[in-house]
Amino acid sequence: MRSASTLRAAGFLVFAIGLLHCGQEQPSRISGQPELRTEEEKTLYAIGVAVAENTVGSFKGQLDADQMEKIVAGFADVLEGVEPRVSMEEYGPRLNAYLQNLSEAHWAAEATAQKEVGNAYLEEAAAAEGAIRTESGMVYQELVAGTGPTPSMDDSVRVHFHGKLTDGTVFSSSVEHGEPIVHAVSGFIPGWQEGLSMMRVGGKARLILPPDLAYGDRPVGEIPAGSTLIFELELLGIE
Repeated sequence: MRSASTLRAAGFLVFAIGLLHCGQEQPSRISGQPELRTEEEKTLYAIGVAVAENTVGSFKGQLDADQMEKIVAGFADVLEGVEPRVSMEEYGPRLNAYLQNLSEAHWAAEATAQKEVGNAYLEEAAAAEGAIRTESGMVYQELVAGTGPTPSMDDSVRVHFHGKLTDGTVFSSSVEHGEPIVHAVSGFIPGWQEGLSMMRVGGKARLILPPDLAYGDRPVGEIPAGSTLIFELELLGIE
C-alpha cells in the first residue's frame, strides 16, 4: 500500500508524463516539452526521471488518456495555487484504495492474456519426448540424470538456476551471475519444491510451471501477472 508521500511523488511523475501527450491542451503555464540547455534544466529533468524510476513503475500502462488528463489537471492546479475543485478531506482517504483497485484490474487482464499463451506453451512442452506432466500441471523434462540423493522438504539445497518467460526473456539467472544459491527447499515456490523432489544431486532438469505453481496472478519484478515460467535447475548438493 502506498503512503501519502508516495502518492504525491506519483502524481508529480504522472503529471510530467501526461503533459508530453496533452500539454498543448492544458491551461497550465508549464510547458510539456521543455528544452534542456543548462545544467539546472537537466537537473530538474533528472528529478522527474528519478521519481519515475523509484515510485510509479507499477502504474505503467494502467491509466488511459482520459484518466491521465484528470491527474494532470489536479497537479497543475496545486502547482499554480488554484483552489482544488474537490474536497481532499473527502477524496484523499480514497486514493490508496482506488490505486490498488486500478492495479488489480490491470493485473487481472494481464493474467488472462498470459495464461492463454502459457497454456499453449505447456501443452506443446508436455508433448515433447521424455516430458512428464504431473498432476499439479507442471511439465518436467530431465536434462541430466543425477546419481546422488533426492532432497526432502527439510533440506537446504545448493542449486544453479536459469529462469525465462515463454517468450525467451531471462528474468533471473544464478548461472549468469556465476554464483549458485543455497536455500531451504520449503522456502521455494511450489513448482521448485515439486521439481526438486523429482531430482537427484548432480542432475539437471527443466521445469515449466503454470502460474499457480510460481507467482500467481500478480506481477513480480519483470514477471507479468499470470505468467508460465521456465526454469532450468541444476541440483549441485544438499547442505
